[in-house]
Amino acid sequence: MTSVLHQFVRITLPVALAILISAGIFAASGFDVGNVLSGVLDGAITGPGAFIQTLRWSTPLLLIALGFMITYRTGEFNIGAQGQLMMGGTATVAVALLVPLPPAIVLPLALAAGIAGGALWSTVAGLLKLRFGTDEVISTLMLNFIAALFVQWITTGPLKDDSVRGDSAFTVKVADGLRLSGGTGFSWALLGVAVTAALVAWYLAERSSFGRKSRLVGSNPVAASWQGLKINRLRALTYLFAGAFAGLAGATEVLGPNGRLMTGATPSIGFTAIIVAIVGMASVPGIVVAALFFGALQAAILFLPIVSDLPTSGLHIVEGLIGLLVTARFIAMRQRRKAQTAEES
Repeated sequence: MTSVLHQFVRITLPVALAILISAGIFAASGFDVGNVLSGVLDGAITGPGAFIQTLRWSTPLLLIALGFMITYRTGEFNIGAQGQLMMGGTATVAVALLVPLPPAIVLPLALAAGIAGGALWSTVAGLLKLRFGTDEVISTLMLNFIAALFVQWITTGPLKDDSVRGDSAFTVKVADGLRLSGGTGFSWALLGVAVTAALVAWYLAERSSFGRKSRLVGSNPVAASWQGLKINRLRALTYLFAGAFAGLAGATEVLGPNGRLMTGATPSIGFTAIIVAIVGMASVPGIVVAALFFGALQAAILFLPIVSDLPTSGLHIVEGLIGLLVTARFIAMRQRRKAQTAEES
């Protein structure tokens, strides 16, 4: 019980502190904090359709954070989920638009293509790290930019919707028979995908031999090597799994609320999902709760300008502060782990 309480405090403390600091900034800037909080609740929970929007944004955050959790447990810091999401969405839309088969066949193929697209893109970073010693933070970050340029080419070239005018770039819309949800981004099908993904991630992390070996590699690679574990193979698998979850998120965006591949869609959701995973203490139950919280925050960001004069950037301050606090704690924990491993070796 004490351990559970300690973990709860560790999860909620940086979030509560960020909210208090943000409230102080809003008050000092002349905004009505009570009105802002009321608007946040209306936009995230109590307003008409608000909780649907919370679930809409929680779903991709949850999927991506589950993948980050898997790589993090082996000591890898994969920040390439944004690119993996985009490549998953690209593979999905290609199958959805180009495969001339009935929807009952194309839909599972499109989902599988999204998973494969994200997995392969993540595996590139894993191979660079394991074969050449490339820093995974740098490689995954650079791969994000390459993926963004690739999506830009797809949406302005081969699969461009010629009916679109202006600065935006989109592919042709996916057929209605392939959609998992309408524009709201919520359906029982999407909820089923999210729940299934969470159960698969929980099994991989907590019940499988892969999960047990991954934790040992992440906590003490020297001891893992002494026990004969194939560390590089395990780490390569974690990149594969992480990309698969992010690619699935890209697939659900294309087949769900967006209905197509879009240049510049959800530009920061992959990075926010990293904060979700860290706030959730890299555990599936914690990530579910954190995804709901950040999904609610995103829903509130879109709603708040309607009922308050606080600009949307105000709530981004809350996100930024949470990210700052949890990242600082994460870095401290990682340094302690490295020091402990160095002493044991």
